[in-house]
Amino acid sequence: MSRYLELTESIRAIHDYPKPGIVFRDITTLLGDARSFRRAVDDLVHPYAGTKIDKIAGIEARGFILGGAIAHQLSAGFVPIRKKGKLPHDTVRIAYSLEYGVDEMEMHRDAVEPGQKVILVDDLIATGGTAEAACKLLLQMEAEIVAACFVIDLPDLGGRRKLEALGVEVRTLVEFEGD
Repeated sequence: MSRYLELTESIRAIHDYPKPGIVFRDITTLLGDARSFRRAVDDLVHPYAGTKIDKIAGIEARGFILGGAIAHQLSAGFVPIRKKGKLPHDTVRIAYSLEYGVDEMEMHRDAVEPGQKVILVDDLIATGGTAEAACKLLLQMEAEIVAACFVIDLPDLGGRRKLEALGVEVRTLVEFEGD
């Protein structure tokens, strides 16, 4: 079985969640399967092995799981990017648009130093609003974003293009078209 097919088959599809007509791609099944989890982490790490990466920034919450494993493999620090009000120290914040309204995310002001090489990690890129905001937050802190990495891309929703428009390389492992 190909690596791509193995990863694709390890991701559960939940129809009509969170609302009718949506197919939710659930990576908890991938995370629960040791072989698939290891393969996903290894495949995300591989292009950057042997390069100097200072920090892995993970978007709450599945980006924490993947990002922690990737940070460990690359001997990099880990930076949590969280929803507003969840971090205890001095933070920097950015507002971003959701389908219905606005939300905010933040990170500790001292989490990234100017010029540090950072990889952004999350489970999935769809419309790209959250990932775009996270990239803008890192750029505001003068980080050098080496790449934004995701297990899943939903290419029909255009998120990848938003990050590429910022000059950020996007790396994904599997695609689900039409979702």
